[in-house]
Parts: sequence; structure tokens; C-alpha cells
Amino acid sequence: MGHYDVRRAWEAFQDGGTASTHVRPAVLASWHRSRQHSIPFTRPAASLVTGAEFYLRRQQNAAFLHATRPAMANAREFLVGTHSMAIVTDAAGLILDSEGDARAMDLGSGVKLQRGAGWSEAEIGTNAIGTAIAGKAPVQIHAAEHFCQEVQSWTCAAAPVRDPFGEEILGVVDISGPAASFSPQSLAYAVAMARQIEALVARGIEADRDRVLRHCLDKKSLWVGGEVLALGSDGAVIYSSEKALREIARSSQDLLVGGRLALLRRLDPALWSARLATLLPGSTLEIVSEGGRDLGCVLVLPGARRPRPPKARSAEEEAPFAAILGESEVMRETREKAQRMAESGAPILLEGETGVGKELFARAIHQARTPAGPFIPVNCGGLPRDLVASELFGYEKGAFTGASPAGRAGKVEAASGGVLCLDEIGEMPLELQSYLLRVLEDGVVYRVGSHEGRRVDFRLVSMTNRNLAMDVAAGQFRKDLYYRIAMLRLRVPPLRERREDIPRLLEHFAAAAAQRAQHEVPRFAAAALDALQAHDWPGNIRELRNLVETLVVMSPGASIGLDELPGEFRQAGRVPPAAGAGLTDLRSIEQTAIAEAVQLCGGNRTKAARRLGIARSTLYARAAAFGLLGRATAAASLPGPAGDGPGQGTAR
Repeated sequence: MGHYDVRRAWEAFQDGGTASTHVRPAVLASWHRSRQHSIPFTRPAASLVTGAEFYLRRQQNAAFLHATRPAMANAREFLVGTHSMAIVTDAAGLILDSEGDARAMDLGSGVKLQRGAGWSEAEIGTNAIGTAIAGKAPVQIHAAEHFCQEVQSWTCAAAPVRDPFGEEILGVVDISGPAASFSPQSLAYAVAMARQIEALVARGIEADRDRVLRHCLDKKSLWVGGEVLALGSDGAVIYSSEKALREIARSSQDLLVGGRLALLRRLDPALWSARLATLLPGSTLEIVSEGGRDLGCVLVLPGARRPRPPKARSAEEEAPFAAILGESEVMRETREKAQRMAESGAPILLEGETGVGKELFARAIHQARTPAGPFIPVNCGGLPRDLVASELFGYEKGAFTGASPAGRAGKVEAASGGVLCLDEIGEMPLELQSYLLRVLEDGVVYRVGSHEGRRVDFRLVSMTNRNLAMDVAAGQFRKDLYYRIAMLRLRVPPLRERREDIPRLLEHFAAAAAQRAQHEVPRFAAAALDALQAHDWPGNIRELRNLVETLVVMSPGASIGLDELPGEFRQAGRVPPAAGAGLTDLRSIEQTAIAEAVQLCGGNRTKAARRLGIARSTLYARAAAFGLLGRATAAASLPGPAGDGPGQGTAR
């Protein structure tokens, strides 16, 4: 039908509710929906939301808007002089952004075709944006096809932007301009923009999921009990074992649908933990965030404890602490102290350098309680200063510009019944420390902007790599809060103080890295092992783990020798050769020292290595190099790998 015929059909519909059957079905169906919404055809323009609401809607669609930037930048250039503009809306039809010809954008403000205006069918009747959302398909609405008379001077072409991993509409791309400048290519351009944005959305979702997966794999050894799942912000399962999926299906048949926990998509992330705790009793959840965005979470289901290593452990070492590797005397003592502290229920301050494994102890302390409840970690140094209060204590609706209309619970409320773990607590702003102290003293939290207290009951574990006592003396940390959080203090030793644990840690990290890379598990040659044990490891366990990960990936062989190590290790591992007589003397001294140490320790190789200040594996390698293991007498005093006492070894 021509423009005149459509105009007459529209007039007939407005007069008697009937219209020519020659009007396009999609347009006619939209007219009927507009009438059901009680839209007067005389409505002059769309309505605008408040500035606060507009800001909030943009924040809620931040990832989507980020994906639209390249397409909108192109539109800014392509549409100049075309009397057309490109528009991006959210899933409800609210205009979030617009670019294009300046004259078209200025003219569009007359009907509120601008940022902050709602263009759903329920707001302004038939229009390309609202009709594309209602029909879930691309559509072009020209002139008199619009329901409201004032908008009929426009032509609009819109295409929905869909979730690349589902059917949900994320938003709409629209090309609008005066009806007189109608272009048949506008709809094709809108569809092309929508596809481009969908591709970038998919790339962004995959990047976010990759961050969640890396977070899960990096910390998988910290969750010492149960099965672990990594989930995206939409509830999609990123990583899981078959056992975990069966466990969820057994708990609730409707919880896992189409490879995702659908309920997470509809919930504020602050409510995930509480909701899943009712559906999966005993489970714990950790939200993975970056730059103020919640990327997903790691869900830990209760399950059978991991089997203990073959080596016998002391009776005090319960299962939650079994994942903390190390047989050095200092690590045994630290584990035993942590076990006693976990049983007390008092606040604990974990002190130690960066990378020593403080969070591993925090999680073991959490798992030592039955039921464990949620484990809620908060990095006080990783939050923007103006967001610390709202993240920790939550906020009420309308507490500040951009606040959620429903308000939001904070980490303190989420930790109720479990453990609140405050990392880098020394970085907490001084003005908030008194607030935290009051929560700890009263067991009541007040959300930002609220006068209503909420009862909370949680265990506090704090972590720091700073000397808080010195910060207190310098006036940078409250003395009363320090004494409250440090009722029990545990120092986690650096790696350089437990060098004899390095071989076991190397074995553990190499096995895990090889499994991820699908490589053979390598062994470390004696020279490489000596060099690694001689290193000071300023980055501690984290530095060691990262190095092993790199070695396994870059040297996928059966053995890692000195030449495979980075330059600083190779230089430290090579001792310049001495003159002939001196070399002979040094070998004799070393050989005698090893034999005497073993004899003094009653044949216990571990004690002999500790006495000499070297690793047990190094002791065994040096003894083999000297030929000591070939002697019958040496075999009795230098037992093989199976044991540490006399008579347990095998002569070779």
C-alpha cells in the first residue's frame, strides 16, 4: 500500500477499530497492542526518565554499551549528512545512546527521540523500537504506520540485539530519520549493526568467563572439600565435574536448565549466596568481580573430602588443612596453630608477605566449622574508595545516585552464618574503621542510607601483609579495631623460611599444570632443584606456582633441567669450577658431611637434610653422585624414597 492508503487505514482504525487487510500484519498487530495499552494517538512525544534512573540503566547495561561503541563510532561518521541517526536502547526500549546527523538528532528531540526516553509500545505505541521488541524481529515502521500522529513524520528501522548464548533480547539498534528521507537500506544497516554488536558481546562474555575460569583454576586447591563449579553472570556453567552436575540435579531437578543455573540471571549477585544456600545446603559461593562488575561466581558443593597423601600426618591435622602442603617444622607448627585457632571461633588476623598463602589458611579455617556457611572474601585494597562502604555494608534504595531501586545487601550481611574474610584490611579507609568496629561489637549492620539495623552473625578472618602495629602507632589504623580483629594472630612463613618444602610444592604445581596443559608431568633435575631451592622467592608461593606453570607450558618434556630455568636461576645454579686439588677437597668434605649427618640422625634422611640445610631430594642426589648408595653400609644409613628410617631403603 502507498502512504495515502496507509494513512486512510490508520484513520479508519482510530475511528472504528478496523483497518484494511492490506496493512502489513506486523503493523496491524502492533496497532491492536497499542490500543490495549490505552495509548492515545494524540500523545505528542515519548516520556523521559529521571537523571538518576537513566544513570542506573546505563550502569546496568555497561557491558552491552561497551560492545556498541565501535558500531556507534562508525554510525557517527557514516550518517553525517544523511538526515538519519543511530539509536541504541536497552531491552525495555529506553534510549541509552544516539549518534549520527546533528540535524536529525536535533529534530528528534521534538518527539523525545533522545537519550533517556522510553520507546516501548506501552509508552508510545507502534514504532520500530517497541515493535521490534514485541515481535522479537527486525522491523521498519514508516510514516503513518506509527500509532501516534506526532511520530508519523518519521521513519524508523530497528533490529533486536540478542544474547549470543541464548534467546534473550539485550537491546535494540534503530536507524531513524524524517519520513521524507526514507531509505530502504536503513533496515539492512540496523541488522548489520545488531550482528556486529552481538559478535562483540559474545567476545566480552567469553573474556569474562575466561577470567572466572582462571580465578577458579588458580584457587581450586583452596577449596579443600566438595566439588567446584565456575558460573558466568548469567548462570552458565563454565567449569564443572560430572559429579557436581549430578549433585545439583539430585538436589533440584529444575535448578540446572540448558547448562545454566537460570535463577542467577534474575537475581542481584548480592543475593546469590543466600538463595543457593537454601537450594543447596552446605554450599559456599564466591563472587568474582572486576572493575565494579560481577563477572560470575565459584560455587563449592559439599562433598567427600579429598584423600590424604600417602605420607602419614599428625593427629591434629584435620581434612580442611590437608591441602596446605609442607612438611617443614615451621609449616607443621603453623598448621597446628591454625587448627587450634579455628576451633576457638575468635577473630583471627593472618599476617604474612604477599603470596605466602594466607587465603589458603583462611579457607581451611572456614571449612573447619560444621556447617561451614558462606565464605565471603573482600579485598579492601581492590575496591574504589567511594564504593567500600556500600560493598561492605550494603545500601538502601535511593541512598545515592545510581543506587538500585530495591537497595542491596552488603558483604557483611552475605557472610552471616559463615566467614567474612577481609584481605588487605590495612587499606580500609580510616573513616570506615569505626563503622566496622561497631558492627563487630554489636552484631548489627546498618545499610548506607538506612536507620534500620540488621542482625548478623559471622566469623571474622582478616589478612594483611603490613605491620598493623606500626600503622596503629602512626595513626593510620585504629587501635581499638586492631585489638578487636587481632584477638588471635597467625604468621604465615615466607617460602625462604621453608625451603625444604619446595620439592613437594614443585611436584604438586607441576602435576596440576601438566593436567591443564595435557602434557606429561615433568621431573626436575638435581641441578635445577638446587637452583630453585637457592632462590629467595620474594613472590613466595605465588611466584613459584607461576614459574612452574610457565616451565610446564614452555618446556613440555619429561625433564626440566638448569637450562630450562630463567636466566637468574641458571646463573645462581652454576658454581665456577675450582682448581683440581681444591675440587677434590670439596668433594671429600661434602661426602664426609653427608655421611656424618646421616649417621648422627640414625639414618633418617629428612632429619639429616634439615641438619645440613638442604632438601631431602638434594641429599639423595648428592649421595648417589658420590656412589654412597652403592655401598651396603650406605644403604642402611641412606634409605630409599619409600622411607626415612634405617632398614627402609634399598641398596642400588
